[in-house]
Amino acid sequence: MPADLAATQPAGDVLRCRHRALLVEEPADPGSCCRPDTARTACLPGGDRRQAHHRKSPRRWRTTTIPDPNASRRPDLVGRDFTTNPAALDSRWCGDITYINTWQGWLYLATVIDLASRRIVGWTIADHLKTDLIDAALTDALARRRPTSGLVFHSDRGCQYTSAQHARLAQRHGIRLSVGRRGQCWDNAVAESFFSTIKTELLHRQPWPTHQAARQAIFEYIEGWYNTRRRHSTLGYLSPAAFEATGSHLQPTVQAA
Repeated sequence: MPADLAATQPAGDVLRCRHRALLVEEPADPGSCCRPDTARTACLPGGDRRQAHHRKSPRRWRTTTIPDPNASRRPDLVGRDFTTNPAALDSRWCGDITYINTWQGWLYLATVIDLASRRIVGWTIADHLKTDLIDAALTDALARRRPTSGLVFHSDRGCQYTSAQHARLAQRHGIRLSVGRRGQCWDNAVAESFFSTIKTELLHRQPWPTHQAARQAIFEYIEGWYNTRRRHSTLGYLSPAAFEATGSHLQPTVQAA
């Protein structure tokens, strides 16, 4: 989408256009999807794929995982077991951080995902990478879901997640902290998969002139689309919200991400 149009068009209109292009909302066949490389251009003038390619926002790279060599050792309590099960909600969460490039500077998105349903149960955006960022996302998740003591919260070995401040928050709420191995992104594959999805479907599709525009679009994407309407193959082509509503009669689904 052209930069001048993206800057003026309401975030909701941009997302609705993109969502129609990425996945059929109510397909006759639950497993049928429209081809992204074909449908994505439907909302662009003339439907020219060459134009669609050139209108993507240029990407800049930013490091978000900075290990702390002095951090205390913590176990991996997940072991790449990313089984989905509506009967096991709020027993295992995972978290991570990604970055958003805007014309006003970097923003950072921290998320908390329920491994049992792939739902984003907590998230926050800030212009810094302090431990407060991930603590705010975890606090958001705790307020929404109110899990029982013993919840496992899995992450990478970034210094925010291995900090004493984060450990104190976890201890106050009876949370068991879990971390993957250094340099092994697959140990936190569900969090990585979500970031890949939101970048492909939203963040890398247009430039973001302001922090507010990016924040609003991310809010609409997570709360109005990803959690409640976007179908996931891992969940039997249900949205996370619909999958959670199925109850315990479904069999667990073992998937990598």
